[in-house]
Amino acid sequence: MAAAVRGRFAPTPSGLMHVGNLFAALAAWLHVRREGGVFVLRMEDIDKPRSRPHFAEQILDDLRWFGIDWDEGPDVGGPYGPYVQSERLDRYEAALDKLLRDGRLYPCFCSRAELLSAPSAPHGLASEGPAYPGTCRGLSEEERSRRAQKKTPSLRFRIPENEGAVFDDAVFGRVAFPPGAGGDFIVRRADGIFAYQLAVVVDDADMRITDVVRGADLLDSTPRQLWLYEALGLTPPRFAHVPLVADENGERLSKRHRALAAAKLREAGMPPERLAGAIAHAAGWIDRPEPVRPAELIPRFRWSLVPKEPVRLSADIFRPYL
Repeated sequence: MAAAVRGRFAPTPSGLMHVGNLFAALAAWLHVRREGGVFVLRMEDIDKPRSRPHFAEQILDDLRWFGIDWDEGPDVGGPYGPYVQSERLDRYEAALDKLLRDGRLYPCFCSRAELLSAPSAPHGLASEGPAYPGTCRGLSEEERSRRAQKKTPSLRFRIPENEGAVFDDAVFGRVAFPPGAGGDFIVRRADGIFAYQLAVVVDDADMRITDVVRGADLLDSTPRQLWLYEALGLTPPRFAHVPLVADENGERLSKRHRALAAAKLREAGMPPERLAGAIAHAAGWIDRPEPVRPAELIPRFRWSLVPKEPVRLSADIFRPYL
């Protein structure tokens, strides 16, 4: 008997949730509900300097208003908690210890300024700038000790040499990344904060997540996570990367578009059914932008209907509420 589908939505409480976040949450929720699975809400607040408790509370309120519920999460508990990353540091420490014992990590003393100035570094993940050129990978123990006296290092994961990453994505199909994609990456920063890549792998494994649905901007993070799953002896989930949401001009909607934050639209009186209908129509799930509740979309949801290109929302939908 196949294991029950377990999916999740894992927002970062560093700002108001915008329409693009709602689209990713809706896709993840529809997939789980259509499969009769378990939907998990996890708060990814591991970067404490950027995260705020009031944003976490607002996210919960906005999701409920929109019509999305969850079976496990920070407010309702569950068998695989805690469901807040800042309360799971011991789990990340344990994973880090295993990687250190297995020789998969090494200390890095490079500053961000030094990395950005590297003239021949190939391009890596879009959000990180150039790929790490391996400056500290081959340092001797003597050199590491000498540098550690002057600077606390970060810890980098040594990606497998001559090994790419190939996986099947529910939206984009077969996706292949070449060996060395993105370069060796940080799993713990110099300030002691665990990196997203490590935390998300540990969390998804601990919470028995079988299906990860998230934005296409995280597609190129997948090879790193697959290498971590392998190094930690864990089974990776299935992946689906949904397109980003853009305005009529193709500009990506983000937290900078405060007027299109769920909380702002809600305060302005926009009915959640109207917003859900606009998203569903732009995504090609319904023929007309008519009001609809998320629950009504469950029988209509298919991965084959999810577009690969950005989902464009017309400003006319929001104009009465701006």
